[in-house]
Amino acid sequence: MAYALQWVRSLIYIVTVYASIAVVGIVLFPWALVSQRGARVACMSVCRFVQWIAPFMIGLRMEIRGTPPDYECVVASKHQSFLDVFMVFSAIPAGKFIMKRILIYSPIVGQYGLRIGCIPVDRGKRAAAIKQMVEAVRKGKATRGQLIIYPQGTRIAPGVKAPYKIGTAVLYEQLGQPCVPVAANVGLFWPKRGIYRKQGTAVVEFLEPIQPGMARDEFLKLLETRIETASNRLNEEAGFHAPH
Repeated sequence: MAYALQWVRSLIYIVTVYASIAVVGIVLFPWALVSQRGARVACMSVCRFVQWIAPFMIGLRMEIRGTPPDYECVVASKHQSFLDVFMVFSAIPAGKFIMKRILIYSPIVGQYGLRIGCIPVDRGKRAAAIKQMVEAVRKGKATRGQLIIYPQGTRIAPGVKAPYKIGTAVLYEQLGQPCVPVAANVGLFWPKRGIYRKQGTAVVEFLEPIQPGMARDEFLKLLETRIETASNRLNEEAGFHAPH
């Protein structure tokens, strides 16, 4: 009975989340078209609303640990579900994502992504896209801020091992900016798929920045060690122990 009740609460919450995206996106769209600030206000409003209603609707609290960066950098985040997108973006002042190019054709989401400075990339053409993005940054054409990238390339469930891809190391090396690793345990409460949302405390933790100047392989190894070690610690705090 308790599971069924939580499932229903989760469904109502999810409907509310997507309804808020649609309503805010449509209402503020004229402002977003003429002002990047309008687009960012809309995105921030949705992210914060989603987190604000979660404790009341599904018994899920969110916690940000560490020091979110307010300077230009690469933010390399653990990606477990849609929730870490909301949490990381709302914690920093000028976040922007590397996103799949196909998303720019999505109603509302795609246009807002472009307006806040997200960089669309083609699947299978990531190297060329990174090169173009680096050139745009150097020429001052790209939107300044914190560039959010997912080193493993997709959502990975807690306890599942997946390689860290070279794209993050290329960005780190060529942009010459600090890289801020981000750990998370949000997938324990908000899974990649399904309706059910668990009660508890979802945590996103900003870790010590990695300063520019390291070799690619050395950087990627350090990045993986920091994110995975911290994420495993957060998982264990929540009572989850990865199988060995």
